[in-house]
Amino acid sequence: MNVKITGSGSYIPTLTVSNKDFAKHVFLNDDGKQLPYSNEVIAYKFRQITGIEERRYVEDNQQSSDIAFLAAERAIEDAGIDKETIDYIIFAHNFGDVKKGAIQSDILPSLASRVKHNLKIKNPKCVAYDILFGCPGWVEGVIQAQAYIKSGMAKRCLVIGAETLSRVVDPHDRDSMIYSDGAGATIVEGTEEDGGILAHESASFTYDEAYYLFFGNSYNTGHDPDVRYIKMYGRKIYEFALTNVPMAMKECLDKSGFDIEDVKKILIHQANEKMDEAIVERFFKLYDHEADNHVMPMSIGKLGNSSVATIPTLYDLMIKGKLENQQLNKGDIVIFASVGAGMNINAFVYKI
Repeated sequence: MNVKITGSGSYIPTLTVSNKDFAKHVFLNDDGKQLPYSNEVIAYKFRQITGIEERRYVEDNQQSSDIAFLAAERAIEDAGIDKETIDYIIFAHNFGDVKKGAIQSDILPSLASRVKHNLKIKNPKCVAYDILFGCPGWVEGVIQAQAYIKSGMAKRCLVIGAETLSRVVDPHDRDSMIYSDGAGATIVEGTEEDGGILAHESASFTYDEAYYLFFGNSYNTGHDPDVRYIKMYGRKIYEFALTNVPMAMKECLDKSGFDIEDVKKILIHQANEKMDEAIVERFFKLYDHEADNHVMPMSIGKLGNSSVATIPTLYDLMIKGKLENQQLNKGDIVIFASVGAGMNINAFVYKI
């Protein structure tokens, strides 16, 4: 039996926020002092490094579980399945539901339970749970779904990645411009069809690296010290990713039995354009090859970094022919890879 993605869906929020919309923000260093550049210069340098021109935010009345439900509905419809036959709903996120203006994360009940409730699934044997695995959460959810299916514990799983990072960013931190909102969902099931997941790899680096991404105070010392925001050590993450992600991808590809020449696309977490380009370039160098210009499709320029949602959204756009000059074809060998908070890394090799 092979394990394949048989349906996909995504929800891209309707509120577009461009780099110019940050013109009136007061950006500070971590010591609370104002940055010695104009916001125009900050936005220009930001675009050069990250590739992000704009990002999407949810409407004020939407939360992570709401947009996850919309993506899940679309994935179920795309797969053409009876929702009552889903054995597991695996929901990857990082911050739960955070209401506009709130300072608390809400994960009671779990977001997976909320999605199951909104889908009106009656079957109690459909088990719903959340996973916290940083940005690689959706990839890890797919790996878990494969394990359930291969072991005979399940036949069909719904794997979701959704996040509303706009609710947990510090407006005085220029890194806040990276983050966005979105949701992607996939139906993963056992099939006799050719293809599917061929190999996978996961790792957690926590000895020195666990707190490269963390919850910290606003750079504005006048803000409530008990309110926390997403923070990161960008340089450390960059160096960590360039050292470890290419090796994980290589180990995964080598286990699959396919060669570097067989790889048609790499669907990597849309974290930072320059970092992703460097990761892919270094990966190909491990095989003494050069990366093709079209091997790494990107959506970050218009959608920003929506964490766990970036890869399933990218896959959904590509499989449905909605990403310009990029497509997935039957028989293509594709690598899915991600890196994020924890610090976690994972990948799987997949035959379309």
